[in-house]
Formats: sequence, structure tokens, C-alpha cells
Amino acid sequence: MSEGSAAGRARPLLLQRDFSALWWGQLISILGDRLNYLALGGLLLEHTGRFADTRQSSILLGVLGNVMLAPVLLFAPFAGPWVDRWNHRRTMLVSDVLRGLLVLAIPVLYQFTHHIGTTFTVVFLLFTCNVFFLPAKSAITPEIVPPAQLLAANTLLSIAGIVATAVGALFGGWLVDHWGWRTALWVDAVSYLASVVSIALIRYRRTHAHDVPAVSLGGYFREIGEGLAVVRGSRAVRLALVTLGAVWVGGGFLHVAGNQHIQRAASIPGMERIGVLMAVVGIGAGLGTAWVNGPGRRHPRSVLLGVGLVLTGAWLVAFAVSTRFAVFAIVAFLVGLCIAPAFVLSETLLQEGTDARTRGRVFSLRDFAMRLGFQLAILLAAFATPLLGTSRTMIVAAAIMAAAGVTAIAWRNDQPASASSSGSR
Repeated sequence: MSEGSAAGRARPLLLQRDFSALWWGQLISILGDRLNYLALGGLLLEHTGRFADTRQSSILLGVLGNVMLAPVLLFAPFAGPWVDRWNHRRTMLVSDVLRGLLVLAIPVLYQFTHHIGTTFTVVFLLFTCNVFFLPAKSAITPEIVPPAQLLAANTLLSIAGIVATAVGALFGGWLVDHWGWRTALWVDAVSYLASVVSIALIRYRRTHAHDVPAVSLGGYFREIGEGLAVVRGSRAVRLALVTLGAVWVGGGFLHVAGNQHIQRAASIPGMERIGVLMAVVGIGAGLGTAWVNGPGRRHPRSVLLGVGLVLTGAWLVAFAVSTRFAVFAIVAFLVGLCIAPAFVLSETLLQEGTDARTRGRVFSLRDFAMRLGFQLAILLAAFATPLLGTSRTMIVAAAIMAAAGVTAIAWRNDQPASASSSGSR
């Protein structure tokens, strides 16, 4: 019996209680993430006098990005063995409870201290929770979804992220500019606690045995090495990491140079424009994700990933040389459309290339590698932007993404997008 026919008789994913609960939890949690990003941007905008000083603004934006990334770089490679041992549902629940409480602490502490250092400290703790939440979320999906529906499941989870990005960006940008970043953080905290309720509905039972060895120093590092061996031994996993890494590098440049490029082009700087552009990226990514799970299944994955990155590089050049918001919006839509394969296909490639015993380690290593690339891009952009200007710095980012796209096309991974996941959409 083929996987396709099996998937044809399977219940639609959103009617399956466990996946539906995960999907809603993902949507609500990512909505909180987007509100959080815009609220922190609003805090920095207020703290720096609307980015009046290029040098100070670049430094603080760079520090914020690095504080967000530092927990992953410090802890992610070592969190994987624990994620593989722990109940994934419980890990997600505890992480979201802590994230909600930490978000509540940001406006309170800033009100008392008016020092940006206290905010950065709480943000560090907040993103430490992500070190455990994200690999647990990625690892639990193949355990609650039939194998033939895995690509469809990742497509729906990507759509949840896209919807949350679009809604969170539009609503969050408006909320920050009209009601203040403090109000946005209160709403953000409520969203994390709502995610807890949804995730609690998942009826999760681990599919692999609990007879993992007791923790020892030698065994612990051996388990980390096993995760690295999976990455080295799988072409599909390496392809996923290269292409997804390019997107994260581009995001690092946008965080520093792109933010300032948009604000300087605006007659009145604010977070509402950023929110609108994030929403437009989400709309493009939604259409791109739907296409990947439909007609795109006929094409080799490496070609989908590579062409998407090359085109993204071209659109970023158009963004860099323009100061018109209409051009920014068109570019945002096209970028979203073209980076969609990197998100949905990379997740599927990683899940298919690992087993239940090692997924936590592999996804923790993925998070480490992606955030390392993002952090290096932030550091490079923070150094380059005052010297080269925002336009030339963004052109550097475009060249990096296009080069990664050419590499992916040359990968010669001829497996079609539907290879192992020909289930119904």
C-alpha cells in the first residue's frame, strides 16, 4: 500500500486533535514572538530618540540581536541530549509559561531602571527558553503525524507562522505606535499563556523507548557527537542547513541595515511601516508555501531552494537602491514568496533525515548554526553600515544569499519535493 493512498484515507490534519492543538499553539506562540520583536524595536526607538545617532542605533540594534542569539550559541548544542530525554510536550509547556512571565518583567524593570541593560538581561533569559522550545516543537511533529502527511504538516505549520507574522506584524506595528511598546508586551505575555492552553491539549506519547542511558560526562558529549554525525552523514540535512542558513544571514543584515534603511526613508519614523512590511512578507510566504505543497512537489528540492535564494538576492538589490515605500512593499512580497521553500522544505528534510532518538540533538544543532550565522551577519552589518551606508550593506547581503542559491542548485539533490511525503494537502 502506497503512502499516497494511506494519506488519502487519513483524517485531515487540522481535524486530528493532537496536530490541531500543536498548530494553534504554534500560531499563538509565533504571534507573541512577532509582537515581542516589534515591541523591543519600539523600546529602542524611544531609548535612542528615534534612531537619531546612526552609530548608537547600529550598536544597540546589534546588541539586541546578539542578546537574542547568545543563549542558542551558548546552550543549544548541549540542550539537544536533554530534549531527546524529556517529554517534548512538557518541555514546550514549561518554556511558554516562562516566556510569558519574562515578557511581563520587561516593562516593569525598564520602568524602575530606565536602563537598557536590564531589558537585555531579560531578553537573554527569554531566548534561553527558546533553546528548549524550538527543538522540542520540531521533534514532536513526526511523532504525532503519519509519515505520509509530514510535508503537509510542515506546510500547515509554516502557514501558521506566516499568518501569525502577518497578523502580529500589522497589529503589533500599529499597537506599538499608537499604544506604546509596553502595551504590546502585555499582549505578548497573554499570547504565550494562551499557547500553553493549546499545547496542553496534545495527547502525546513518546514513540521511542525511555531506556536512554544515565547522564555521564563522557556519554553526554558522545550524544552530541552522534547529532553531529547525523548532520555530516546526510546530504539532505546539509542541504537544509545551507539554504536555511542563508535566510538567517540575510535576516541579520536586515535587522541592522534594513531597519535603518526603512526608517530613514520614512517622513515619520515608527514601527508601523516595519509591521506592514513584515505582513507583506508573510502574504508572499503564504502563497509560496502553498505552491511548494502543490505544483512545487514536481520539482527537485535543491532547485526550489536554490532558485528561491537567487531571486531573493535580486529583490534585495532592488530594496537597497530604493527609498520608496511602494518598492519596499513589492520587494517584501517577492522575498516572502521566494524564501518559503527554505522554511517548509528544510524542516521536512531534517525530519526525514533523522530518527526519533536523535531529532532533539539535530534540531538543537540547527538552531545553533542558524543563530550563529545570524549573529555573524549582525556583527558584520553593525560594522559595515556606518562605513558603507545601508544600501551597500544590503547589496552585500544580496550577494551572500545569491551565492548560497547557486550552491543549492549545484547540490544535485534530485529528490522531488514530495518524495517521502506524498500525502494529501
